Amino acid sequence: MAAQAALPVLVAAVQAGGDLAAASLASVAAARRSVAALQGPGGDTSATTFVSAVASGYGVTLCWLGDSRAYWLGQSGSESRLLTRDDSVAGGMVAAGLANEAAAMASPHAHVLTRWLGGDAADLADDPDRAAHVERYTPPAAGALLVCSDGLWNYLPEAADLAGLALPKALSDPLSAAADMVKFAIDAGGADNITVVLIPYLGPETS
Repeated sequence: MAAQAALPVLVAAVQAGGDLAAASLASVAAARRSVAALQGPGGDTSATTFVSAVASGYGVTLCWLGDSRAYWLGQSGSESRLLTRDDSVAGGMVAAGLANEAAAMASPHAHVLTRWLGGDAADLADDPDRAAHVERYTPPAAGALLVCSDGLWNYLPEAADLAGLALPKALSDPLSAAADMVKFAIDAGGADNITVVLIPYLGPETS
């Protein structure tokens, strides 16, 4: 439901040549309204993470809340990197320099979110400490942008390892490469929702 609400906002902005950062925030607001409208038995509301990537020209506008991630997967493993920062207890520990990712993820509270859509976060939508992140990224060379949920990256968090799994197939057949990544996560345990999107970049002259 959140994706269905956010997508038309982003598509309209691309088609109109609009401000993609502003559109990304507007899409979060639309997704937030959609999630808030879902009410379960007893009045409980749903909650979810959010990540979007709008590719325009040779750049991408990223927006996120929670611990779904975006990665740049370069053909050289050293070029690959995580582009988002987790809004979670583990992410906060890493950002504060209190632990490396492996140690932070070992915490029993690692996946507790600090920003999200829905639930009691609706009352905190205007809090700058709960706002969505928006960043622009320009790929350095040929490679692929990966957007995924923790159902994938829990099993393979390092960008270079994900690049090894996705490339080079992601450059020519991203749908099949994404299916391979989903299968990998299922075979590894499949303990959580698995969402994978790959956007190939062939280089500044050809993309």
